[in-house]
Amino acid sequence: MWGRFASPQKRPNQCDCRHNIIHRFLAEDYRLSMTIQLDDYFLFLSPDDIRLKGTRIGIETILYDYIYRSRTPEEIARTYPSLSLEQVYATILYYLHNKEQISQYITDWIEYGEQMRVEQNRNPSPVRQRLQAMKAEKAIAHES
Repeated sequence: MWGRFASPQKRPNQCDCRHNIIHRFLAEDYRLSMTIQLDDYFLFLSPDDIRLKGTRIGIETILYDYIYRSRTPEEIARTYPSLSLEQVYATILYYLHNKEQISQYITDWIEYGEQMRVEQNRNPSPVRQRLQAMKAEKAIAHES
């Protein structure tokens, strides 16, 4: 039943620890999850802006911690006190059910962030320019 969540090389009972936790969570709350629609946890503001209801937190924030930083759902919930553990699990489950689409969503978000950093470096704000000048003056004074 849970085989679709395991990696292709592993059987469901052999997947990594994080997925085992999710499997346990799903098994324990299976009847409840049947009555709650997964989409009910999210606000779909636009194709590139999906947030958890009742928060300003986008799913990319949770999923970046889960996928790229290998944080457990419990660690993520402790990092963002405005989120419940249930919301974190719902986000991860949504990702697992829509892996291709959400993987592209995260990739687009990361690329956009990189483009914005490049743009900010090309055109720094007046405040940033002043701070850079102050830093350069301090470095020159320190060398003297």
